[in-house]
Amino acid sequence: MNWHKSSIPEIFEVLGTNQEGLTTSAAKEKLLQTGLNELEEGKKKSIAVMLLSQFKDVMILILLAAAIIAGLVGDLTDTIVILVIVLLNAFLGFFQEYRAEKAMQALKQMSITQAKVMRDGIINWLSATELVPGDIVLLEAGNAVPADLRIIESKNLKIEEAALTGESIAVDKIIDSLEADDLPIGDKKNLAFKGTFVTYGRGTGVVVTTGMQTELGRIAKMLQEEESLTPLQQRMASFGKKLTLLVLFLCVLFFVAGWLRGEDLAKMVLTSISLAVAAIPEALPAVITISLALAARRMIKFNSLIRKLPAVETLGSVTYICTDKTGTLTKNKMHVEQVFVNGQLYERNALSSIKQQEDVNLLLYSFALNNDAVEDSDKIIKGDSTEIALMEVAREYQIKSDVLPRLGEIAFDSDRKLMTTFHEYENKIISFTKGAPDILLQRCINVDTTALQQQVDDMAAKGHRILGFACRYWDALPESPNSETHESGLQFLGLTGMIDPPREEVYEAVAQCKTAGIVPVMITGDHPLTAKTIAERIGILSNEKDIVITGQQLAALDNESFLAKVETIKVYARVSPEQKLQIVKMLQQKGHYVAMTGDGVNDAPSLKKANIGIAMGITGSDVSKEAAHMILLDDNFSTIVKAVREGRRIYDNILTFIKYLMTTNSSELLTLLIGPIIGLPIALLPIHILWINLVSDGLPAISLSFEKEEKDIMNRPPRHPQESVFANGRGIHMIWVGILMAGIALSLQGWAIRNGLHWQTIVFNFLCVSQLAHVMVIRREKQSMFGSGFFSNKPLISAVLIALLLQIVITYTPFFQPIFHTEALTLNEFILVGAASLLVIIAVEIEKLISRRRTSTHKIKPLKL
Repeated sequence: MNWHKSSIPEIFEVLGTNQEGLTTSAAKEKLLQTGLNELEEGKKKSIAVMLLSQFKDVMILILLAAAIIAGLVGDLTDTIVILVIVLLNAFLGFFQEYRAEKAMQALKQMSITQAKVMRDGIINWLSATELVPGDIVLLEAGNAVPADLRIIESKNLKIEEAALTGESIAVDKIIDSLEADDLPIGDKKNLAFKGTFVTYGRGTGVVVTTGMQTELGRIAKMLQEEESLTPLQQRMASFGKKLTLLVLFLCVLFFVAGWLRGEDLAKMVLTSISLAVAAIPEALPAVITISLALAARRMIKFNSLIRKLPAVETLGSVTYICTDKTGTLTKNKMHVEQVFVNGQLYERNALSSIKQQEDVNLLLYSFALNNDAVEDSDKIIKGDSTEIALMEVAREYQIKSDVLPRLGEIAFDSDRKLMTTFHEYENKIISFTKGAPDILLQRCINVDTTALQQQVDDMAAKGHRILGFACRYWDALPESPNSETHESGLQFLGLTGMIDPPREEVYEAVAQCKTAGIVPVMITGDHPLTAKTIAERIGILSNEKDIVITGQQLAALDNESFLAKVETIKVYARVSPEQKLQIVKMLQQKGHYVAMTGDGVNDAPSLKKANIGIAMGITGSDVSKEAAHMILLDDNFSTIVKAVREGRRIYDNILTFIKYLMTTNSSELLTLLIGPIIGLPIALLPIHILWINLVSDGLPAISLSFEKEEKDIMNRPPRHPQESVFANGRGIHMIWVGILMAGIALSLQGWAIRNGLHWQTIVFNFLCVSQLAHVMVIRREKQSMFGSGFFSNKPLISAVLIALLLQIVITYTPFFQPIFHTEALTLNEFILVGAASLLVIIAVEIEKLISRRRTSTHKIKPLKL
């Protein structure tokens, strides 16, 4: 029902109530029908279910099966090592999910209040959970609104609805019915909403909806929607399924082939386990998690707090940033930009040249004197944002609010939309009146109302908030000032045009977004003209095809029409929480990865649904912070752009160490598969493979996350969300370098067996050392490892040296030799391993040289004939 359209008598009739409220018996009956006035939680996962869900990944299940089989055939070392890896990964995932589940609890806690209610004609304090439709609730400053109410009495009642609308200016509440059907929340001025706060005045309302039927309840329902998978999660899920099928096929094929050849079954089982362990990059989940955690810690320096680790890499794929206006793109501080005085429009800083003119001087006095803002001991002005802006102008021209003491006043109220103060000025009494220009001009004499109204419209068309100023002299101070007498016959002084201006750094940030192929979109609860003005200034609106749309216009579009237009809409004004969620879904339907900023409870559903939800650290509600993936500690749009840069850097590095780890695995897999086919014994045991995958490769892989960004990182488009981890030559590199390493390893194995050397330890050491050589050469995609910046990644250099030292320890220390099945190599054998490993560096450097030459050839432009 459109409660805002109904008259108070109609609402009383529908709800079966009156001015004295419900009877206690009627309230009890209604409570049975409607239930408690509280937010319901969706089906919650138990801690056990959350923990068990970490084991549903197919790669994890294969590793568990391998651990169990290894234990059954008596190889407990492999079983213990695999189980430790799996459990560590599971606990990391569980911890992240457990923290994310707190959003609904914060929302529920926020809604628990006490309410002053009239029942049986008597006022009582009741728990807000006991309220039912038809209850009469009394409101006063400081109260939280306990349910959705239709206002039936308002005495200068102002309610701050920032949590629902995103706008921090309190709304004046009225009792009259409204005519329009589909009004946004911020324009339903005769309704008060659950979860908002009374900042001024007092009033009375009748409860129209409770619990999940309230606006807050509708948001709670939307919060229960499933979150989107991150790009890397999607790519790794796809990669995992393909790898699993390959592993199962190879293991079965290898086992059957060995069984048909009459090989020992226990030996074939262990070999099949070796194949499974070789094919699965055990270190990959842990390396990704640790790298994301290190990046998250680094991003705190950029005022970005990461709540959900996958958000770090999601930033690298973002194609749309949907951002709030107030406080994120703008300073969240009103600023007087233009002043109209003596029939001329001036920029603020131009007033100094005409300050001596009488009307200009009086106008500046009115800024300071008709003003309730105050200056504290630290010279900081505090009060309403509009009045602070006026006081700052007065202070620039050395006029203070205490220069002429206030002798009397007619306080502002929402009906008159005027405020008047009285002062002694040049041995006379002067009154200064400020307020809405359309009202003020009717009270002025000797003015061209039509011309001035046109001036007001012209200034408002630029997105300015307009205030009018006037004065009048009196022979004596009025004893009982009243509006009818003392706010008439006024002398018009001027107009001010105010706006919440853009942050200085936002201009460059928006330009950088566009260069990086990211589309910035503004979503605001503010007026469309104001939104358009700011969007044009900062470059969000940059051509005629860009569209500004309001919530009402959006509601009139069907899904098909909206989907067709969504990529051309750059500014949304006066939108509802459901519409914010719809915007995210439509962009995602178009294949985009969406970052959404927000600070209010109303933003929580869209923050959760977005590929990356970004809450405001300063102004944000607890609910929005709990629902978000990332929190801006400075509420600044330019910080998002810095975070995107960091996200791209870390994602580039993740792709590098996926390439690195999968090359390792392909070399191990090919060595194990091809060896028996050409008559060689199985080269590696499961413990060898686990050591290579976790220690020799794990430490350098983690260190790759410290690799510095490429120079063109913000001059290229985002990676396509569906781009495979094998794209751009990465898959080909994994195969050919894997074949090269396996070929060298098998050649060393055959030669060592013929010459009676320690063949298994030689192969084991070669695969370890060649991987360390490989990581050094693939740090940069095209730049030679011998170019500038060889020592730029000190953690990587350290990791390679540590891994090499550990390899020497397990090879030469008697204590570790029986555990890792190694034998001490002679000096000549170790030199042979090192020399063979250098072949990998030479081969990959040749690949990069060819790639560089191909790129430079493509850059040559054909001659124009």
